[in-house]
Amino acid sequence: MYSHGSESLIKQAREIQDSELQKFYGRLVKLLQGKELSHETVDSLQRLHLILSATKYTRTLPPELQKRLLSLLSSPVEQLQVLSSAVLRETLPLSGQEVNYSQESIGQLNSHAAALLLSQAGSRADLSSLCNQLLRSLESRQSEGPAHSLTHTLPILNTILTHSPECLTEDHVTLLSKKLVDWLRYASITQGGGASSGGFFTGPRSRQPVPIAELDGTVSGDFFTVLCVGQGFTDDQWMNVYSFSMLRHWLLTYHSVCNGNTTADTDDRSEVDGSVVSMVSATSSSSRLLPPKERLREKAFQYCQRLIEQSDRKAHKRTDTDLQKACLVEAVCILDCVCVEDISLVYRTFPCIKALFGRLSSDLSFARVMLPIAQFYLNHGEMAAVECESVWKLVFGRFPAELFNDHFLAHELLRFLRMNLESLRLRVPQYTHSFPNLLKLLAWESPAVVDDFVDLLPSLVTAGTAVELLHTLLDLPCLSATLILQLRSTCLPISEPGGRGLLSLDAFRSPSFRGLFLFLLRTEAGAGDTIDRLSTLHELLAEAADWPRVVQCAQTVPVLLHIFFNTVITVADEKLLAHLILVMLERSSLLLNIPKYIKEIHRVFSCHLLRLCKLHPSLVVDQSHELLEFAGATANVYSKEEIYTHVVWVLGEYLSVSCDSRCSVRLITSCFEALEAVLFEITSSAPTPGAVCPAPRVVTTLMSALAKLASRSHDLIPRVSLFLSKLRTVTRGGSVTWCSDEEDLVAIVTRGEELWSLLKAPGVAQSVLTPPPHVTTPQWHQDTNVAMPLRLRALTNLTHSQ
Repeated sequence: MYSHGSESLIKQAREIQDSELQKFYGRLVKLLQGKELSHETVDSLQRLHLILSATKYTRTLPPELQKRLLSLLSSPVEQLQVLSSAVLRETLPLSGQEVNYSQESIGQLNSHAAALLLSQAGSRADLSSLCNQLLRSLESRQSEGPAHSLTHTLPILNTILTHSPECLTEDHVTLLSKKLVDWLRYASITQGGGASSGGFFTGPRSRQPVPIAELDGTVSGDFFTVLCVGQGFTDDQWMNVYSFSMLRHWLLTYHSVCNGNTTADTDDRSEVDGSVVSMVSATSSSSRLLPPKERLREKAFQYCQRLIEQSDRKAHKRTDTDLQKACLVEAVCILDCVCVEDISLVYRTFPCIKALFGRLSSDLSFARVMLPIAQFYLNHGEMAAVECESVWKLVFGRFPAELFNDHFLAHELLRFLRMNLESLRLRVPQYTHSFPNLLKLLAWESPAVVDDFVDLLPSLVTAGTAVELLHTLLDLPCLSATLILQLRSTCLPISEPGGRGLLSLDAFRSPSFRGLFLFLLRTEAGAGDTIDRLSTLHELLAEAADWPRVVQCAQTVPVLLHIFFNTVITVADEKLLAHLILVMLERSSLLLNIPKYIKEIHRVFSCHLLRLCKLHPSLVVDQSHELLEFAGATANVYSKEEIYTHVVWVLGEYLSVSCDSRCSVRLITSCFEALEAVLFEITSSAPTPGAVCPAPRVVTTLMSALAKLASRSHDLIPRVSLFLSKLRTVTRGGSVTWCSDEEDLVAIVTRGEELWSLLKAPGVAQSVLTPPPHVTTPQWHQDTNVAMPLRLRALTNLTHSQ
């Protein structure tokens, strides 16, 4: 949100009167007429931009002001270029005042004028015309126009390619591909700027060309690349840099151009017999005979190989080292693009990529370079029959385990996973078993990466990983705390006996509890679903419950649990679902003590317990012992109200012969007795001091469950009726100790009287409390064999006519 001062300025800009605005326009025109533009002019331009951008209505400027602003686009002061371009993009161009560059003036075009030009393009034809002018300027020699104009041309073309690639024709593609080849491979190999060879009598005539150098200071013996250094650079060397920066984008998107006139490409192909093109592409010595696209791929291949060779040199400056890493990332990505287009290059490229991986894999400072290498192995490893296990051990093993706090790498790694989700799931078995490691990224930076894991989590849920994954998701706050302790243990001194320090940090360093933390920090699944001493772990991490990072992590768990359960029902059989129900009942009392977190987890468990039992009612009979044990514990009424209520409802609803033929009278009776004992206990005594009264919903759910069970075993009806009649008698005397709210008590008594009345007629009670499926899911409005649709239509017509 904006600050109060910013909101005030925006409000003033929106409420400015037209008369005041016209006066402001006049003052600004006078300021722009001066020979020297002052700070007042800059402030006025900034205010004008605020006024224009603060409203949703597009304004039209006076012609004189529009003309002055257009002239500022060619100002030598870049700040004025930026402001004039920004202002003009917020306005409608006057007729005849549009930015229009002819072939002669295209050399004056800069990036800010280009931004305005692109914003005013009204159609694809306008963009195509601009492309024609820009590409003709590339064909002209340097002597025919300003040298600096070419440096703006490629970024503008790249912008057009990004937003509207269909504006380029096949001829455009051919021409630009040729120019990129020339700039990438045949740039000057001498330094620009008139570098001197030294000497006392050095002068303009005695200056000799100085060759470019490598990053380690040695003289370059090969063609120019972005990793060459010198005192100055020539124009074609700058174009080499620009070309490399847009090369990958060009290779990825030039296939989207319109298939228009293809004469240029045809002329090039006519030089070569089409039957031997694929053979010629395998040898770089014959690359000049190739069509433009194939020749560009060949030169891109050579350029990237040279960059990989240059990256092995020891740079003298740290910034140059960072540049080497960035160029390696781009070079490997370009090689991947080239190999996707021409599979014959895979066999020439893999030895270089494999050697690069072997050289960098032990140095985690090159982790970002490893991800494009992993992408290359994923795309081409199977074709080249190359062993990839070491790559996946690094990507899924060391990276999340040791670099989980590297925000940029986390973003890149998760992006890599999302882009290749289907391929990883089908072809990389290590992926689905690496979730304990990958979830460290979520545990450390939950708000920033939760969207990524919303997409990734379904691919990690399998029949073999579901149970352990559920435990791991529930332990995410503990993992977040453990990662914090892991980092602190390396930078904080060991606390002295009696000194103040983090107890959890001491526990983390203690050999007695080391196994608990090591389990959380495991790198792959399969070591076990969970640990036996979870309660001990939660006690050790009690002080971490209010750490901001832990709290943020806990807030993401309910969202992921919903995704987990929505996915697991599609891959699990009934045996696995039964196991998951046991996990939910067990873990409902084994969570890190964050009250809001516990409440949310119970709500998620309740929702999906209900859903699982509705999909597979037989699960209630399968897990009846554990469900009854949970429902028979009176303490759960107070500490786990949400999930307890749903467990009781599930028992009352699905413990029936109609749901499972294995449901016997003995099972119904044992369930009835367990619930009856709990209901009697919570309604016959006051809660302990400091404890809250049982929730009315729990009481009414228990009463309804008992009535449902009694309707299926009529021998139990007298016992329920006796309890309900006693309840009515007791409440007539006034308030009761187990319910402090009078309205809640009235609702409980009303529900009891309704159930008591139903049970007087056992046949009716069973039909109402346990209706058959055709009653609970009617389709009368769809059945043409009954009269109900006709009646509904008649009633609809009557109501509409009134």
